[in-house]
Amino acid sequence: MSFREGPPDFEPLDSTRPIVKYRRKLPHWIQDGATYFITFRLADSLPVEKLHELERFREAWLLAHGDARPDEVWQELHRACMRRVDEWLDAGSGACWLRDPACAGIVSRALHHFHEQRCFLSSYCIMPNHVHVLVRPFVGMSLADLLHSWKSFTAKEINKRLGRSGDVWEAESYDTLIRDSEHLWKALRYIGQNPSKAGMPEAQWVRYVHPAWEKAGWGFVR
Repeated sequence: MSFREGPPDFEPLDSTRPIVKYRRKLPHWIQDGATYFITFRLADSLPVEKLHELERFREAWLLAHGDARPDEVWQELHRACMRRVDEWLDAGSGACWLRDPACAGIVSRALHHFHEQRCFLSSYCIMPNHVHVLVRPFVGMSLADLLHSWKSFTAKEINKRLGRSGDVWEAESYDTLIRDSEHLWKALRYIGQNPSKAGMPEAQWVRYVHPAWEKAGWGFVR
C-alpha cells in the first residue's frame, strides 16, 4: 500500500490550520473539516472495577510525568488508555445490546443518515458493546453535534426496541484526528479486523467501507 495519496474525500489533520484542544476525562483535538477515528461505547460496557483500574492508571501516569505535560504526553496517555479499553470492550462486558441485529441496524441507519449532508461517512464496524467510525464532518459541522445526533436518536430507538428506559451510551466518546494516510490505513485495518479479533462469528459482523474507498483499494483487509 502506498501512503502518499489517501482515498477519495479524505482530509487529514492540517498542521497549518487551527486545532482546538480541550480535555474532559479524555483529551480531544478538533479541526474543522478533518477526518476522525471515533469509538463510542454502551454505558454498561466497562465494569466498575475496570473503570477504577483505568483511573488508577491515569493518576499514576500523570504523577510520573509531573506538572508540565505537553500535548505529546496527553496523546501518549490517551493511546495507552485506549489499548486497555479496546481489550476490555472486546471481552464483551455488559448487556451487549448491539449483538441484536435490530439494535445494530438502528445504529447503522443512523450513521448513514447524515452522510453527504453533514459528513462523509468513510467506514465503521458495530461491535456488541461499542462502535468504531471513520468520519469527516463537513466544514462548519461540529463533531460534538454529530455525535450527539447519533447517540440521542439511537438511544431512544434502542430503548424502544428493548422496552427499557435509561442511559444507553457512555457520555464521552474517544476521538482521534487522523494525521495522514498511513494513520488512516492503520485505523481502517483496525476497524476491519476488530470483529475477527474479538472472536465474533463472521455472520454477525456489521462492517462498512464507502464504495469509492473500496474501488480505490482502501477496503478491508481480511
